Amino acid sequence: MNRKILTLNAISKKGLARLPESYTTANDMEAPDAILVRSQNMHEMAIPPSVLCIGRAGAGTNNIPIKAMSEKGIVVFNTPGANANAVKELVIAGMLMGTRNLFPALRFVSGLVGDDESLQKQVESGKKRFVGHELWGSTLGIIGLGAIGSKLAEAAIQLGMNVIGYDPDITVEAAWRLPSQVRRSASIDDLVKRADFVSLHVPLLPATRDLINAERIKLMKKGVVLLNFSREGIVNDAAALDSLNEGRLHAYVCDFPSNLLRPHPNFVSLPHLGASTEEAEENCAIMVSEQIADYLENGNIQNSVNFPNIAMPRESRYRLAIANANVPNMLGQISTALADAGLNIHNMVNKSRGDMAFTLVDVETEISVKIIEQLAAIDGVLRVRYLPS
Repeated sequence: MNRKILTLNAISKKGLARLPESYTTANDMEAPDAILVRSQNMHEMAIPPSVLCIGRAGAGTNNIPIKAMSEKGIVVFNTPGANANAVKELVIAGMLMGTRNLFPALRFVSGLVGDDESLQKQVESGKKRFVGHELWGSTLGIIGLGAIGSKLAEAAIQLGMNVIGYDPDITVEAAWRLPSQVRRSASIDDLVKRADFVSLHVPLLPATRDLINAERIKLMKKGVVLLNFSREGIVNDAAALDSLNEGRLHAYVCDFPSNLLRPHPNFVSLPHLGASTEEAEENCAIMVSEQIADYLENGNIQNSVNFPNIAMPRESRYRLAIANANVPNMLGQISTALADAGLNIHNMVNKSRGDMAFTLVDVETEISVKIIEQLAAIDGVLRVRYLPS
């Protein structure tokens, strides 16, 4: 089937190549079936009524109005883990930048003047200011043990570090990925007391805003290196600045520039480079393109942030995909409507996630427009799609 995909940012060609050949992609089109986006802010964007899903080529979805999309039955996808290796490598670089005082040392060298002999004398007399510490034998505390956190833990162990972690919402799958050497912390407060490095890998939510504040920083060892390659807002900038001035924090390395912190010599900020590798951009584009195609063609959902994961093998040519509110007797009403129309259900799957639910139904004969309209009229049904193969 011909589908139209609106791209709001430059999306890797290798990713777009995973879409069916019949699909059309463009950065300006009318009535798209889906939207592919990386960083563009969609909160003020008028979403065309034709849109069935939105794919974020990355992990964070702060740029997408999730609640509004849920109310319209629009599935929002992201790509957890696709950029995990890129972020992991940058965090390791950040640890080295912080503990080995690389940026202050670079600034020192760039300010030297004189001939070669003079430079050598200045280097020898000045380098003592930049003596740092090795990663080997130190303790890394990781808050958030998802795809990035688990990869970081494995790499840190290979570098000879001790690793402690905290994640109250860790999934079974993520727990299986963790190296056995990772030690569990009972709380964030317990973790920050024990760590030489603290690395944050959690989404920005009301519960995680200012997660690292003045009170928590006071619990940390003197000379700790704090790393935030997760989201701006998780660390309170004013508290971080005070702690840098006091020497409680030896360095704060993050992926989000801050005017408040920029002048401090031990604040290292990067322009949101965590996932900025060709490999990560390709991985994200490939994953999200495959997810969108599977949803548009089969109604299957993988890695949605607002609807449950759901998949059902095709055993019939005639399929219904129904986005609905998670309310009692929804399955009963759907089944009754199909039975009253003389349609035999071949297979049926329903999954829920919070207030949202999704239902896939395969029937044995063709479905009329009238039946689709009857299903759409059920209170709580957000969207009904007919997906004949």
